[in-house]
Amino acid sequence: MVYMQKPWLKFYDPRISEDVTVNYESLFDLMEQAANIHGDNPALTFYGRSWSYKETKLISEWLAASLYRIGFKKGDRMGIMLPNCPHYIFSLFAIFRLGGIAVQVNPMYVEREIEYALKDSEAEYMVVFESFYSKVKEVQPQTSLKKIIVVGFGGTRINLADGDIYFDDFLTHDNVIPTIPINPCEDVAILQYTGGTTGISKGVMLTHQNLLANIIQVCDFTYSAVDEKPENFKIISVLPMFHVYGLSCNALSGIRMGGNQLILPRFDVNELIELINKEKPFQLTAVPTMIFALNSHPGLEESGIKNIFYFNSGGAPLPVEQVKAFEKRAGIRLADGYGLSETAPSAITTPPFLPRKLGSVGIPLPGTEARIVKEIELGYVDVPVGEPGELILRGPQVMKGYWKRPSETQMVIRDGWLFTGDIAKMDEEGYFYILDRKKDMIIASGYNVYPREIEEIIYQHEAVEEAIVIGRPDSYRGETVKAFVKLKVGASITPEQLIEYAKHYLAPYKVPKEIEFLSELPKSSVGKLLRRMLRQEENEKVHS
Repeated sequence: MVYMQKPWLKFYDPRISEDVTVNYESLFDLMEQAANIHGDNPALTFYGRSWSYKETKLISEWLAASLYRIGFKKGDRMGIMLPNCPHYIFSLFAIFRLGGIAVQVNPMYVEREIEYALKDSEAEYMVVFESFYSKVKEVQPQTSLKKIIVVGFGGTRINLADGDIYFDDFLTHDNVIPTIPINPCEDVAILQYTGGTTGISKGVMLTHQNLLANIIQVCDFTYSAVDEKPENFKIISVLPMFHVYGLSCNALSGIRMGGNQLILPRFDVNELIELINKEKPFQLTAVPTMIFALNSHPGLEESGIKNIFYFNSGGAPLPVEQVKAFEKRAGIRLADGYGLSETAPSAITTPPFLPRKLGSVGIPLPGTEARIVKEIELGYVDVPVGEPGELILRGPQVMKGYWKRPSETQMVIRDGWLFTGDIAKMDEEGYFYILDRKKDMIIASGYNVYPREIEEIIYQHEAVEEAIVIGRPDSYRGETVKAFVKLKVGASITPEQLIEYAKHYLAPYKVPKEIEFLSELPKSSVGKLLRRMLRQEENEKVHS
C-alpha cells in the first residue's frame, strides 16, 4: 500500500529519527530534568517577573505536597480554570507529581459549560482565577467539588466561602511527597474537552505517554535541525494553555527545550507586537484568527516579527490568500500544521527544514503513520495518490480514548487507527492537504462540495477578512451553498458582487447562492471559526 512507503521520510533531516523514543516515566520527570539542566535560567516570565526552572519545580512540589496533605490521591481529577499564567504550569505539574488528572476548563465557559465539565469528569478539586470564582461557586452544589483554590495577581482579595483558599495561603513550604508509581502508557494525565464542534463535548484522555511523545515529536521537528540554540531562547506563550495545542506544542515543549516562556494571558494584537519588538523571541505559535489580526495591523511591516526563527499556525485551516498576504507584509515564512485534541495534538506539520507548499499542512511527525482512505462494504481501503478521502492516523500521540465513552471511542479508533473525520489528500511527495471536515461536506444536487474550497476563493477577494461556508437545507437541491462573510474595515462590496466574483473561479454548483455579511463570525475559545453554529442557526430557520 502507498502509505507503507512513507514518501515523506526523504524530507527528514539526517539528525531526525523516523521513530520516537520516550525516556521519561512521567510528565513530572520532564520538569525534573529541565530543572536539573537549566537550573537558575528563567523558565516563565509574566509581566516583568520571572521564575527559574528550579523555582518552577519547587513551587509545583509545594502545591503537590499541599494537595497530598488534604487527601488528593492518584487518579483524582482537578479542574484548572485559569488564563495563561505561571500558576497554570505550577498546577499542572503538581497534579502530574501526584498521578492525578488535570481537567482543562475553558475560562470563557459559562456556568452550564463549567457544570458539564466538572460533573462529567467528577472533579473534586479545582484551581480557579478569582474573576471566575463566582461562576464556579454557582455550579458547585451540582458537582463533586470539595476544594477550590483561588489564584489572584495581587491587589484587593475577594471574599471566599468557608473552606476555599487563596493559592499562596494554601502552599505548604515543604516537598515531602511519597513516590507515586506512574504507568505512562495507561495513566491519564489530562482530560481535554473537545470544543463540541461536531456534537457534545467529550473528554479526550491523554496519557503521560501521549503528551511526552508529542512533545518529543514537536521538539525534534522544530529544533533538531537547528545548528545552535540561540542565547535569547524566548518563546511567546499566547496560545491558551487550556487547549492542548497551546499546552503541548508551546508550553510543555518550551520546558523540554529550556526556553524562557513569555506568558500573555490573552491575545491582544498591539500587546503581542509590542512584546515581539521588545524581547525578540525565537518562536511564536498562533492560530489563524491571530494571523488575520496581525495581517490587519498597520504596523506589521515595521515590527520585529520578521526576526522570529519559527512562526507556525495550527488549530484550524489557514487560507492560502491570508498566508500570501501575511508573508509579503511580515517578511517571514509562515508554517502550517495539522492536529486534533485526540492526537495530543500534533500529527502533521511543516518543520523549518522542509520546503513549504502553499495549501499543505506538511508531512507526518516522527513515529506517525498517515493514510487517506475510503470506506467500502467490509472496511476501508487506501485511495490513489492525489485523491480525496478520510485521513486516518496512528502513532504514540493518539489518545487512550474518550472519558467514560467506550462506544464512541470504538467508533473513531479502529484497528489502532484514529479516524479523524477530516477529508484530505496526499501528493506524490508525501505532503498532506486538508480539504474539509467529513461532516461539513455539502451535497448539492448530488455533487460533493467542500466548504473550504469555496472559502479559499472568497478569501482571494481583497474586501474579505473572514468567511464561513455551509450547506443550507434546500427542498430541491438537498443543500444550497451559503457563505457568511466578515468584510475588512472600510471595504465596500455587495453580496451580489461577491457571488459574481466567485462565478469566475468555481463550477456553477459550487457558487454560493446566498452570501450574508456579518460584523463578526462565531469563534471557539481558541479562535477557530465555528461553522457548526451557523449551520445550526440556518437549520432552525428552515424548520421554524
